[in-house]
Amino acid sequence: MKRVISLLWLGVTLVGVADALRAQGVVDRIAARVEGDVILLSEVQELARYQLFMDGKSESDDQILNRLIDQWIVRNEANLARFQPPSDEQVDRSLANLKRSFSSPEEFEARKKQSAFSDEELRRMLRSQLFLSNYLDARFRPAIQVSDQAIEDFYKQRVVPRAESRGQTAPTMDAAREYIQEALVQRAINEQADKWLKESRPRLRVENLLAEKVQ
Repeated sequence: MKRVISLLWLGVTLVGVADALRAQGVVDRIAARVEGDVILLSEVQELARYQLFMDGKSESDDQILNRLIDQWIVRNEANLARFQPPSDEQVDRSLANLKRSFSSPEEFEARKKQSAFSDEELRRMLRSQLFLSNYLDARFRPAIQVSDQAIEDFYKQRVVPRAESRGQTAPTMDAAREYIQEALVQRAINEQADKWLKESRPRLRVENLLAEKVQ
C-alpha cells in the first residue's frame, strides 16, 4: 500500500539531522511511547528517508510519527495473529517492481543515494512495509465485494476520461474489468483500514515526546 507522500526539503532536513546526530555521537532518543513500547527518533528519520526515496519528498515529523503509531497497531495485531512475514521471493518481486517504477536504473540509484539507503536497509524497509500491507489485505479483502455497477462507473468516470486526456483510445470495459476490480478492492481496503485505525487510536496509551529538543 503506497500511502507515503510529503515535502522534499523536510526529508532532506531530517536526513541532515540524522547525519549530525551520528557525527556528534548523540544517543538516539524516544519520540513516543505506545502502550509498553517505544518509537525512536531514528525510526521517524528512517521513515522520512523511505518516503524521500519512494516519492521524492517526505512528511512532517508529526505526520510520520502518526504513521508509525498506525504501523504499531497493524504490526501488533498481525503479530498476535501470528501472521507470516513476506518471503524472500516476495521481497525480490517488490524490489524488482520498485526498480521498474523509475524511469531508468540510474534514477533509481540516484534516489537511493539521495535518501542514504543501503541495499540491505532498503530490503529491510520493503519487507516491513510488505508485512503490514499483506496483513491489511488478508484482514479486509475477504469481506469486500465489488458490484458490476461500481466497475461500470469507474470505467466511465476514470478509465475513459484518462485515455481521452492522453489522446488514446480507451480499452473496452471487459478488457479493463480485472484492473478496475482490483483498483476498487484496494480502495476499499484502504478505507476499511483507515476506519479501523481511527477507531483503534483512542484506545491506546500514547505519549508524544517528539516536541522535546535533542539535548
